[in-house]
Amino acid sequence: MFPKKNYVERRAILKNTLKTGIILFPGNGESPMNYADNWYPFKQDSSFLYYTGIDHIPDLYFLINLDTDEEILFGNNTTAEQKVWVGATEKLESYAEQSGFKTVKPLKEINTYLKTQLGKGLQIHYLTPYRFEQKIALSDLLNIPVQELDAHKSVPLIKAIVAQRERKTAEELVQLEEAVNITRAMHKHAIVNTRPGMTEMQMAGQLNGIAVSGGGGLAFPIILTKDGQYLHNHASQTVLQDGDLVLCDCGAYNTMGYGGDMTRTFPAGQRFSPLQKDVYNIVLNAHNTAVAALKPGIRFKDVHLLASKKLVEGLTDLGLMKGNADDAVAAGAHTLFFQCGLGHMMGLDIHDMENLGEEYVGYTPELKKSTEFGLKSLRLGKELQEDFVLTVEPGLYFNPFLIDERRAEGKYLDFVNYDAVEQFKTFGGIRVEEDFVITKTGSKLLGEPLAKTVEEIEALRNL
Repeated sequence: MFPKKNYVERRAILKNTLKTGIILFPGNGESPMNYADNWYPFKQDSSFLYYTGIDHIPDLYFLINLDTDEEILFGNNTTAEQKVWVGATEKLESYAEQSGFKTVKPLKEINTYLKTQLGKGLQIHYLTPYRFEQKIALSDLLNIPVQELDAHKSVPLIKAIVAQRERKTAEELVQLEEAVNITRAMHKHAIVNTRPGMTEMQMAGQLNGIAVSGGGGLAFPIILTKDGQYLHNHASQTVLQDGDLVLCDCGAYNTMGYGGDMTRTFPAGQRFSPLQKDVYNIVLNAHNTAVAALKPGIRFKDVHLLASKKLVEGLTDLGLMKGNADDAVAAGAHTLFFQCGLGHMMGLDIHDMENLGEEYVGYTPELKKSTEFGLKSLRLGKELQEDFVLTVEPGLYFNPFLIDERRAEGKYLDFVNYDAVEQFKTFGGIRVEEDFVITKTGSKLLGEPLAKTVEEIEALRNL
């Protein structure tokens, strides 16, 4: 946990913003894989964690009564019988003291407490739950049908949380650096040790071990694939062959719950082919151009469009596209090859606060999220501010299904040389991703640098 004062200050800011009502933060529970006592790895709800610092303990609720200034943790200490299975555990009262509040009540009392407060007419501020078991529990507690929970969420609470969490403190940046460096170690291991004849899963398993040994675990399921043309293609039993491109997108979270997210693309053999090198350098140029543009006040949507333009210019030099690059991007022709967004916020969630709603986290009332293919996948569009932490991850993806469909529809004929593109339907995909914090005048790379030029990657491949 951070020092007690951090959590006290965070809650004080939140209380001063909302003024009245009850703020309810449900913690996460255990989630069974295939029967009740066989669980997926536990990950605490990030807003609960942000305001209490209490991690690793399931089935808790934290409540702030703004009208009485009460702060209450509802949960149960482990019994002697439970300790047969889990061993000694710290009491909830100890965690409360470390977090800077005093009151702990048994979990069974929360129902009566909330019903009493609802009877007084107090508003319950809550966030839209994202787990089904959490939805059912909240529905029962607040007597709101499950299908109506989203309609009653507290938008003032969402906006208050986003305003706090989107700008990272110096203490948080230390944790993010650590998480990114664990992530960097995963990627360096993959670049150095991947060999033809291995399965994707064999390497992914080694990377999982690095994440866990770093003190936390995987920030998200590992993407490690020769079929990088599919954006979220997770590792499989596919055998890597000399000549394949390997796209590895993975990240770790550390002991404090902060995550890293990086991508590298490298040859399964010792070297890129000349064509692979050409395409890789198009992506790297777009990446470097986008990074150079990062600064407070610039809209990330505009950085995304700038990177898209650079991708189009590179593809035009390669003979796959034609015409004016600005016009091509305006027409959406680049989305034949770059179907996703340039990046996203990062913090306690690998897509930070995304459960609160992208319209609140990544956009503003003045800048609405697009519904167009490609732009609708841009999770962050608004103006950047100092201490934002975000990813930059341009890519080129030669998806044969999308190519066939767009050609059949007659789309982008003024900008795409489909006959030339036909030869790339087995090429795969390339992505380069790094993590940055926005500074007063630009940006700073988080974590130690990792090879990203063709020459640097080939040097690691030949160690």
